Amino acid sequence: MHIDKDLVAASATPLVLGILADGDSYGYAIAKQVAELSAGHLEWTDGMLYPLLHRLERNGLVEASWDRAGSGRRRKHYAITPAGRAALTERQEQWAVVTAALGRAWQSVADAAPRPVLGGPHPAGGPA
Repeated sequence: MHIDKDLVAASATPLVLGILADGDSYGYAIAKQVAELSAGHLEWTDGMLYPLLHRLERNGLVEASWDRAGSGRRRKHYAITPAGRAALTERQEQWAVVTAALGRAWQSVADAAPRPVLGGPHPAGGPA
């Protein structure tokens, strides 16, 4: 399934802040967790993730520090800041409103869909 780029962009900040709310992480691990959380439907490239992390850092929502991995390789770790936690709470509230509105809009579509009559012909022309 292809996820529209506008939806990916709108969900990127709350996803990263939500991941970092559970603990510090580094770029590759964040991208891997996004893929896992989305059952593989969101596969972020470095060109999408790192500009987002840098913007969040510039805006004071995350802070970065360098650390050494077990292999001795340096990695930049990201941590959510108090301002980032406040922004996450605000985004959660915003997404709750959007999710509820979508649910209501889609429910009206589901309610309007024709329902098969019990014992009647199958909608696709097959057996009931």
